[in-house]
Amino acid sequence: MIALNKPSGLQVLPGGLFQQRTVLTQLLWWAAKLSSSLRCNKPHPTPVHRLGRGTSGLLLCAKTKIAKTKLATYFADGTSHLGGISKANSELGISRKILKIYRALVTGIVCDDKVNVSQPIGIVQYPGVAKGLYVASPSGKPALSKVEVLERDTEKNCTLVQVEIQSGRPHQIRIHLAFIGHPLLGDPLYVVGGGPQRSDSEYLDENFALDGGFLRPTKPVPGDCGYSLHAHKVTLSHPTTNEVIIISAPLPPNLRTRKEVQER
Repeated sequence: MIALNKPSGLQVLPGGLFQQRTVLTQLLWWAAKLSSSLRCNKPHPTPVHRLGRGTSGLLLCAKTKIAKTKLATYFADGTSHLGGISKANSELGISRKILKIYRALVTGIVCDDKVNVSQPIGIVQYPGVAKGLYVASPSGKPALSKVEVLERDTEKNCTLVQVEIQSGRPHQIRIHLAFIGHPLLGDPLYVVGGGPQRSDSEYLDENFALDGGFLRPTKPVPGDCGYSLHAHKVTLSHPTTNEVIIISAPLPPNLRTRKEVQER
């Protein structure tokens, strides 16, 4: 496996406006350079899950076929089994092989210390997004996020939260936090309710393209940055030894609690 600390602004896989400046192309370049220096069979490292372009933090990649298969199964199982959330400590539940913890800064003051969000997530047509935009939708697929307040800032009217996700729907954390009335601070796309700021007619655009041949959209799209979301910690079973591994990515300054800042 390879665990990367992805910076905000870097896309994981080629698509849309970003074909070359991606994590995958950099991994392939690294692998080609490594294999030429070691004179060994060329490895094929590949990301096994995605992070949004504006999301920073831990990204897991597989170096072998067996690792890719097992890690992909871990992520798929987490999405298909939404029976409950296991403890975020050194032990994983029997039915859970991977646990993902994020940090986020949201608008407004979240009143409850803990909130479970189980709003389904579906797809609607949206200008500039050929395959459709993921939004909060009663007819969508199941999704589960566990939100815990870490710190409230009444002066700046924002809240620092930790989010544990069991499922892995695209843009799930952005959508779920917006759905409960607290969009990510600086999110250019998702607003209160879990959808984009738009008029109803935009959902029914008859010129909606299916080939992805868009120029730079005039409206906000999922790949736009500006929000603070960081994949902070992953706990998983090693794909071959089953050893429980905990990996963490350093927190950006604006996503640390006051106590964490002082400890540094």
